[in-house]
Amino acid sequence: MKLLVTLITLSASLFAAEKPNIIVVVADDLGYADVLFNPKHPKEIQTPHLDSLAKQSVICRQGYVSGHVCSPTRAGLMTGRYQQRLGLYTGGEAGSGLPMSETIFPQYLKPAGYATAQFGKWHLGPDPAWSPALRGFDEVFGFLGRGAHDYFKLDDPEDPIYRGTEIVHEKGYLTDRLGEETCAFITRNKAKPFFAYLAFNAVHAPLQAPDDEIAKFKTGNKDRDTLLAMGKRLDDAMGRIIATLKADGIWENTLIFFISDNGGPLAQSADNTPLRGGKHTDYEGGIRVPFLACWPAQLTPGECQAPVISLDILPTALAAAGVAAPSEKPLDGQNILPLLRGETAPARNLFWCSGSDEGWWAVRSGDWKLVGEKAKLSLFDLSKDFSEATNLSTQMPEKVTELTKLHDTWLMHMAKPIKAGEKRYDIANQSNSPAKKPKKMTKEEKQKARDLERAKKRQSPAPTETPEVPKP
Repeated sequence: MKLLVTLITLSASLFAAEKPNIIVVVADDLGYADVLFNPKHPKEIQTPHLDSLAKQSVICRQGYVSGHVCSPTRAGLMTGRYQQRLGLYTGGEAGSGLPMSETIFPQYLKPAGYATAQFGKWHLGPDPAWSPALRGFDEVFGFLGRGAHDYFKLDDPEDPIYRGTEIVHEKGYLTDRLGEETCAFITRNKAKPFFAYLAFNAVHAPLQAPDDEIAKFKTGNKDRDTLLAMGKRLDDAMGRIIATLKADGIWENTLIFFISDNGGPLAQSADNTPLRGGKHTDYEGGIRVPFLACWPAQLTPGECQAPVISLDILPTALAAAGVAAPSEKPLDGQNILPLLRGETAPARNLFWCSGSDEGWWAVRSGDWKLVGEKAKLSLFDLSKDFSEATNLSTQMPEKVTELTKLHDTWLMHMAKPIKAGEKRYDIANQSNSPAKKPKKMTKEEKQKARDLERAKKRQSPAPTETPEVPKP
């Protein structure tokens, strides 16, 4: 009996010392309530594989991303540093290219013996000069362009699919293909540690799904039915990935993170219940997302109620892999493995900012959150009001001043926007960028403007108080 116990203990110790496989999955524009593991999900949701993953994960109920749109979040995720340090405040800035001088996941993990791969949406540089294949990934299968990609037209010369740095002509449904490529990479590398970054473009527009999937939903809203069908197909791909890990005998020692890149867009019928707002805003519905961490060998399933952010994923992955965090460019994210194991969370502050032209900014300190929308300020106590229904800024001007100064101090250490405008909307001067002649809007900019207008109309609930600017 003693021998058996000794062997079991030795086996567990060796297993714990083995480098884990690491998979980071990013859904695109996924609504906070459009997953079954949100207790407030609507009845029509069908994501059983994600629900099964959640039951084996630590569900981070206050999981945030560092941007309210796609590419800024991805820049922060890849570097573990606030994207504003690089002057990347907006989708246009981050989508134009993450500086090649920045170190990202594979450049840390390859020297530690990891095989590395990127699948899906890159959105950190629009042409081959910015390819992830030039940044340490051994394998790449996906697209480089801006946020959207057709789900059926996979041989478009204007927006090609790349394998490595070569254009390939593909067929099928893009979400399926990304899942299949990820599964094949897993099986090829099951004998050694690997890192896979899977960035679905689902459920981002264009709203496209196979007709038979759309027909399974009967909400009365065609856009909503299509969005749900896209989510189901993403869920199916996740189911195949989980099944592959188990069939290859490496499920237990694989660390999986699952997040969305921002809140769901209300203009496309996403559901962020019970949060206020959605994509393009710094209310909770724009920056709090579905957030899972699963490592069966090391983490006990349950819930984490402490605030965490997508910036934490890189330092946590490095800690799990036994790789030292950088000292020359310290990370803004934190290793949250102790937190995921149930330890008490240290106090921390979280910051958001999309520059003066967009005008959104926010800071969270403890349970207090201040949101700036140009000259409009809103203060919330998230411990009592995570739906952000009651604006306390007029009752508590001293707290507004305190949090504004906290954001000011953080912003001092950030770079100026690389394109135009100032770091943050100047409430006092209300003059934030040089006068410019109106320019013709691109198709993407027009769609963004429409989304913002629709989102504002659908935001609920509204503040109960009209905020005022605090006196110095």
